[in-house]
Amino acid sequence: MRFDTGLRRQLLIGGALAAMLTMPALASAQEAAPGAAPEDVTGLSDIVVTATKRETSLQKTPISISVVNQEMIKDRHVQSLFDLADGGVPSLRVTTFEARQSALTIGIRGIVPLDANQPAREQGVGVYIDGVYLGRQHGLNAALFDTERVEVLKGPQGTLFGRNTEGGALSIVTKAPSGKFGGRFEGGFGNLGAYSGAAHVDLPEFHNFSVKVDAVKQYQGPTTKNPLEGQTGWGYYDRIGGRIAVRWQPFEGITNDFAFDKAKDKNSPFYSQLLAFNPYGCAAGPQSASPNCVLPGTNYTSLTGAVRPVPTGVVTNGKTLMRNADIGVVQQPSVDKTFGVTNNFKWKIAPELELRSITAWRGVNVEQWDNAGGAHRPPVYTPGSLFSRYSLANLRQRQFSQELQAVGSISNIDYVAGLFYFNERVSDDAATPSSNRWNADANGDGQPDVGADGLRYTINPAVFTSPFATIDRASAVRSRSYAVYGQATWHATDALHITAGGRYTKDKKHGDLLIAGGVNYQANPALGAARGYAPLDRTWNRFDPMVTVAYDLSTDVHVYAKYASGYRAGGASSRTINYLPFDPESVKSYEAGIKADFWDRRARFNLTGYIMDRKDSQVDINSFLYFGTSTFNNLETINLPGKAKIRGIEADLTVRPVEGLTLNASYAYTYTKLPLTPITYSVRNAAGVVTDSTTVNQQFYVVFTPRNAASGSIDYAVPVGSGDTTIRFHFDGNYAQATQTFDAYARKNDSSLVFNGRISLADINMGDGDQKLTVGVWGRNLFNTAYVYRRDPTQALPAGPTSTNVRTGSIANVLGEYGNFNMPRTYGVEATIKF
Repeated sequence: MRFDTGLRRQLLIGGALAAMLTMPALASAQEAAPGAAPEDVTGLSDIVVTATKRETSLQKTPISISVVNQEMIKDRHVQSLFDLADGGVPSLRVTTFEARQSALTIGIRGIVPLDANQPAREQGVGVYIDGVYLGRQHGLNAALFDTERVEVLKGPQGTLFGRNTEGGALSIVTKAPSGKFGGRFEGGFGNLGAYSGAAHVDLPEFHNFSVKVDAVKQYQGPTTKNPLEGQTGWGYYDRIGGRIAVRWQPFEGITNDFAFDKAKDKNSPFYSQLLAFNPYGCAAGPQSASPNCVLPGTNYTSLTGAVRPVPTGVVTNGKTLMRNADIGVVQQPSVDKTFGVTNNFKWKIAPELELRSITAWRGVNVEQWDNAGGAHRPPVYTPGSLFSRYSLANLRQRQFSQELQAVGSISNIDYVAGLFYFNERVSDDAATPSSNRWNADANGDGQPDVGADGLRYTINPAVFTSPFATIDRASAVRSRSYAVYGQATWHATDALHITAGGRYTKDKKHGDLLIAGGVNYQANPALGAARGYAPLDRTWNRFDPMVTVAYDLSTDVHVYAKYASGYRAGGASSRTINYLPFDPESVKSYEAGIKADFWDRRARFNLTGYIMDRKDSQVDINSFLYFGTSTFNNLETINLPGKAKIRGIEADLTVRPVEGLTLNASYAYTYTKLPLTPITYSVRNAAGVVTDSTTVNQQFYVVFTPRNAASGSIDYAVPVGSGDTTIRFHFDGNYAQATQTFDAYARKNDSSLVFNGRISLADINMGDGDQKLTVGVWGRNLFNTAYVYRRDPTQALPAGPTSTNVRTGSIANVLGEYGNFNMPRTYGVEATIKF
């Protein structure tokens, strides 16, 4: 049975409202207990968040929010944002870009960018550190400093947070200087040669100045060894960073925070291994004879060529992570350098008004050296042929942002008003030399001969001497954004709260495709024009409204309904030959929720249902452009016609039945459906005239978004002795259903079920002062579960149409499906001294 959109909306919101209506009896029972203490030792404490630009209680804030606090960071051994990929927040999805661990893909509620690492392309979930928006996803996996909490704001945040928050926002809040001497030292070591250390020191206030210093070091050896001596393996990282924060409070009412941070992250990609040989049964002949060997967007009638055999020495393994690679390749660590200066100024002019200024300058420098694996790029054997594509890239980004805010309350109205300016410059270039060469086949057995060194291949010396001898592509872009926004909450009664707001944004982008397909368009403008290239010069205007109605059924039970919109800015793909622009995508969201504390605040239950309709979805398609004998694989970003449907339910339950024991369960259901889209392939002759074309309705998919995801945890603390010392136990499990990796392919990754744990002896008194010691052992992926989180079928399917025939596809380079496995089991011991 199929329901129309209106009926689906009524059913979803109606279901959430029905759940709300079951609570009044419970609320009345709670209110009828005279003299009950507002909170006892077993009760759940309030969580403070700043999602509305002011400090509010999580339970009374009418937004779907999850908070990763310090305790969760410690228990799950979260050292960087990538460690949240285990699914501790089910609706938050985190994964790495194939080429680098430090380039993260972050998604919420089905808004997941496939490749936001391009200079002129944006993310769909905004990441903020102390209120400062980070323009690029590069460097996001750098070590977290002294993080107080990570607020996961779900759904469009276009009014208060702005562009590129259509799926939500990730707000990282660090600890500010306290003005009192104290701090902590942390250290530990684990398997894979891992070790870590951190120092967080607060200095005493001096002449109204308070200073805090943070330093972090993290190292882990490779998860897959590189057979080539002296070269970096896969899955390795080496991070170091520091931060200095200064708080100046010249007199009451003014707080001025300055911060400078700098970090360096050396890392290598996770190993991409051959998972299956010719899994789709490709064979020469009529397409109908190989029904599964279908390249999306094509309409082949026949397949030509022959699938190559797997070369000797290449291992096929689709079950477990290979701890030793089959082919050694040249590889050095990629390096991400991040740095920035921030000033947060607050002036409480009057009880009704506080003025704020957030000024920031930040930068990222990236050197990418990605040779994810010799067994897939592609190892089909031709005597003397080059293989194993070495993906080299440089990126330089600088951004400046200025935000002014007025926050306050007048009578029964809370308000926020602001102005925002953002200026970003990004440039990149890339080269793709091949790192290996097959040996000759002297005996004619169709396999490379074994050389004197025992290998069937040699290293291409060019990757040592001049890896950037030929630049394949390069681009530069400047993005500017201006916004004015406001939001007000009217407390109509003690129980009824109505919020309305809006944000007007103007985006400008100017970009240049400097090099494409090895051709320098600055030196050859006529050739660029012949290929259809024009610089990017676009301006977009946008208004995002928001309305929320919230009602307090009791002091502990709150319900709300919300409408909001958001968008992701437009741009252009630097992977194209002509730099065609694409427009922003936008989303409208309808949400209803309930937040309830009950059982004398020993239990907390939050439920949200939402409907989102997305227009102009940005997706990638492969097209092939022909200019005489030159062929270019054009990765073009387009806006899909029609609406994408995203529907979901989120639920969180926390229970503290007895003192010391906390149980938590979270669940997220996310349904996504993108419209069928006609895709046309055309072929041209040497004169550039179209000789044939075919149009196919293609289905696209939302990537890295499981239909069902869940997480659960158990925490138990037992006092030891007469002091504050406790033994703490933590155990969590996280499940996610299989998802797509690429928006053009139906093929899915594996489902996952991962468990983590920690046991610690906490707060051991050391002497008569405040010094306390905590020691613990931890483990991630305790049962060493292996699953493919990124699966790529592109080299298991036919090539694109040739320049002469759009209905015939070649399988001459088909080998198989490759992919990346998750992190194996890691474990270690650590100690913390507080003083």
